[in-house]
Amino acid sequence: MNVSPFPGMDLYLEEPTRWPGVHTRLITLIADTLAPQLAPACTVAIEERLYVATPEEEVRERYLEIRDTRTQAVITTIEVVSPANKAPGTEGRTQFLRKRRRIMVSQTHWIEIDLLRVGERPPEARERADYYALLRRGATGAPYELWTATLRDRLPIIAIPTRAPVPDLPLDVQSLVETVYARGVYAEMLDYSEPAPAPPLSPEDTHWAREQIAAWRQRRVDGSPSAQ
Repeated sequence: MNVSPFPGMDLYLEEPTRWPGVHTRLITLIADTLAPQLAPACTVAIEERLYVATPEEEVRERYLEIRDTRTQAVITTIEVVSPANKAPGTEGRTQFLRKRRRIMVSQTHWIEIDLLRVGERPPEARERADYYALLRRGATGAPYELWTATLRDRLPIIAIPTRAPVPDLPLDVQSLVETVYARGVYAEMLDYSEPAPAPPLSPEDTHWAREQIAAWRQRRVDGSPSAQ
């Protein structure tokens, strides 16, 4: 597997023009990972939200719904957040927040996975870490469940709820990102000599990131299996 220079999220995947491809691969991989575990009682549907961002541009955003196979009732919604969902004052953020509020007061479980450091975040996750996943269980009144990771951490294993008494399914976000990185051949595509995408890193993280990239390059020169 082509291993990223970083132990967790590769911040170079966050670049806005690159993110749509990363997002599509992540959404598809999550669906393919969960569907066999949920069948036959539930299915995983890849849905699409369409809105007009500007008079010249339509935007399509994909998300997932876990549904009851028999009734087609939506049990769980999974959103992998995109830059447009986090940009203040945009139609993308308006649409995202409207849907979030609607599901938050329903019996549907809500999961949002945010692998982007840039942009606005909800109060539950604000200033907590570089990356997070949030779960609100439908109609339980339970507190939010939050998983976080810094740039230097592995991404978490999160819980995917369906319908009681079925236990939660574990979803290894780190494994998903590593698979996307390998399938997209991002080791060859990304230019790590360029500045990291916004927001700017702290001086300490900048130094750390450069060390990670230098060590990764040396492993590739040496032919280490961990960099293949």
